[in-house]
Amino acid sequence: MSFYRLGMSNADLFTPHSLGPLQLPNRMVMAPMTRFRAHEDGTPLPLVADYYAQRASAGLLITEGIWPSRGGQSDWRLPGLETQAHVAGWRKVTEAVHAAGGRIFAQLMHGGRKGHPLARIDGSVPAGPSAVPEPGPVHIPGGRKADSVVPRAMSLADIRTVLDDYAEAARHAIEAGFDGVELHGANSYLIHQFLADNTNLRQDAYGGSVAGRIRFAVEAVEAVAGAIGAERTALRISPGNPQFGMAESDPAPVYRALVDAIDSAGLVYLHLTDNARYPALDDLRPRWSGPLIANVGENGEATTREAGEKVLADGRADLVSYGRAFIANPDLPRRFAAGAPLNTIDERHLYTYGAEGYTDYPLMSAAPSGG
Repeated sequence: MSFYRLGMSNADLFTPHSLGPLQLPNRMVMAPMTRFRAHEDGTPLPLVADYYAQRASAGLLITEGIWPSRGGQSDWRLPGLETQAHVAGWRKVTEAVHAAGGRIFAQLMHGGRKGHPLARIDGSVPAGPSAVPEPGPVHIPGGRKADSVVPRAMSLADIRTVLDDYAEAARHAIEAGFDGVELHGANSYLIHQFLADNTNLRQDAYGGSVAGRIRFAVEAVEAVAGAIGAERTALRISPGNPQFGMAESDPAPVYRALVDAIDSAGLVYLHLTDNARYPALDDLRPRWSGPLIANVGENGEATTREAGEKVLADGRADLVSYGRAFIANPDLPRRFAAGAPLNTIDERHLYTYGAEGYTDYPLMSAAPSGG
């Protein structure tokens, strides 16, 4: 294993950076954020191309979570990368981003236990590592909510199928023109479910020990890297993140083992979410020898320019991802560079289906005085 030494850095948010084969003009990454702008079959709506192209000045764009196969669909009207219709829809997005000078990765997001038969194209019961339901109600069509269902515990055959689905969706992503793929191993989705104490009760090769708990994540990384190349493959993790009923009593041994296991794989980056319960950046950065994207705003205040630059100055990451700030500010790098005020998020339209609160935020040049 190769060790990265923490130290001071002269880089700031506007310092260019080489990320695998990509040359990034700055170190600001747009974090993946679910927005529900897809047709019912999972094909992205036409305005999705406008949304991402508007934000192409980011060093890197990462899409909202995209289900790799219909068995991994967690919510109604989330986008997929399973069919040729999906590929064609996403190709319009990548072409628009590249025409605007940007770079874009697809995030593959398998829901695992998350979801409901009424909110899934195939009407199936979700399946996760163990038969442990997600707490709380789930969204179903028609603006309604329903109680979570008890998921099926995945069989070994189910696991092999999902690994194949990840690989096939990654190939579809490259066919659609994406620059790479980020596996979603965070925020309560399937890979995270295998890593966490309370959602993985298995006693077979995919649970019961640290080595068992990390096995699915390692094999998912290997499957995608084998399909499209490690230089186009990344992983996002959020150690200790309690969202949606996740519980990890002692994240450190699990995530140290995971990072150690994939460090030599040559991935294009690791996307790591920090939190107050477990200082993942401080603990895991020294164990990771490749590029690292830090997210320091999860479950807290939105990340400011100053917070991002401190992470870089401390040498704890190479790039910083911004979520909420990019939603309301398509030209966020320009605003940060100018010290300009930021637009406010339209909370009412975060998860609706139209252009309002999605592609209608003003650019700095058109913004009235005071932002």
